Amino acid sequence: MSELKQIIVVRTDIRMSTGKLAVQVGHASVTAYVETSKSKPEWAERWLNSGQKKVVVKVGTLVEMIELKRKAETLHIPAVMIEDAGLTELDPGTVTAMGLGPAPAELIDKVTGSLPLL
Repeated sequence: MSELKQIIVVRTDIRMSTGKLAVQVGHASVTAYVETSKSKPEWAERWLNSGQKKVVVKVGTLVEMIELKRKAETLHIPAVMIEDAGLTELDPGTVTAMGLGPAPAELIDKVTGSLPLL
């Protein structure tokens, strides 16, 4: 059985404090897990019970993030974009991060395997 992992993609073209970044990564992880538990419950359950591997990577623009989401969707990988509420540092609706999966590593690597770590 293949390893499962979750990928969190963060934009580097917007300024966020370290705390804000951590919160956005958390939102992406939880929201992607919830989405996966609905659409691919067997993936969610296996990931939850196998260490919950997460990797955080970066992209330089929103356009890049949107393209990755499209690729993920064509491979039936759950993908969720996180929009900030705008209560602190960012304008309301600013897309900050995206959560992918958890999904089989060999599948998710087709989407994000070439991205640099944050």
